[in-house]
Amino acid sequence: MGSLTGKVAIVTGASRGIGKGMALALGQEGARVYVTGRTLTPGAHDLPGTIGETAAQVDKRGGKGVAVKVDHSKDVEVAALFDQVRRECGRLDILVNNAFSLPDDLTDKNPFWTKPLSNWEMVDVGVRSNFTAAWHAAKIMAPQKSGLIVAISGYVGVSYTYGVVFGTCKSAVDRMARDMAIELEPYNVASVSLWQGLTLTERAERNLASIPGLKGASATRPEDACTPEFPGRVIAAMANDPEIMKRSGGTFITAELAQEYGVTDVDGKTVPSLRHRRGAPIWRPIAEVSGHGA
Repeated sequence: MGSLTGKVAIVTGASRGIGKGMALALGQEGARVYVTGRTLTPGAHDLPGTIGETAAQVDKRGGKGVAVKVDHSKDVEVAALFDQVRRECGRLDILVNNAFSLPDDLTDKNPFWTKPLSNWEMVDVGVRSNFTAAWHAAKIMAPQKSGLIVAISGYVGVSYTYGVVFGTCKSAVDRMARDMAIELEPYNVASVSLWQGLTLTERAERNLASIPGLKGASATRPEDACTPEFPGRVIAAMANDPEIMKRSGGTFITAELAQEYGVTDVDGKTVPSLRHRRGAPIWRPIAEVSGHGA
């Protein structure tokens, strides 16, 4: 019996990368995890991983993985996902908004006006998709008077990283989580945003190996990195925190929360906070702000 046995979670964008790692970490604690993504067939993407493979690994960890093909730019597919969760489970305890459209030129150092306007797709799947999923989740969580909605963000919320649209998206995600917390507070549903540093996903590993100078950049030093499961371990701890509402509305550095909860990475590593080098979150929990003002 894991600490999340009987709990229902959705992790968006979990064919691979951080999403996959978080799904596995929640499954390790016994959760039923709905794994969303677009990749069904091995080899269909230039990086390994499918939603079916992630769901199968969740099963092996002791949870229950449910693979659901969802393009998070399509409202009808997102609505169908939440209808399925409602029909099959009648509840939802955790939503992790992770899906993000990463363009191939994300790490290119060219200025924004030399990159295609299609990079705005990061707003569509990265900001709007977060709101859409949270909109559906709240309709389940608010009536049950419980739930946790987590947005995956990063130091880019206050520190230039990769480019204009990327920074805009992550800043928006932080603010969205904070303002949703205000409206969710009467229903005992928590909303937070987590700041990840370098996470050793399949894409990150490939980029570190192939892009000259990337390992020496402030945002991409391998010695500061964590595994994709690390944020999932922290989210599991948050989901088990009886006082989680005291954190609602806050933006948190995942590494700092981990130390508060006594959570390490899968190899026992204590992941460092980069607050001193990359900046501090803007938004505090609403419980700490009189009148929920700035």
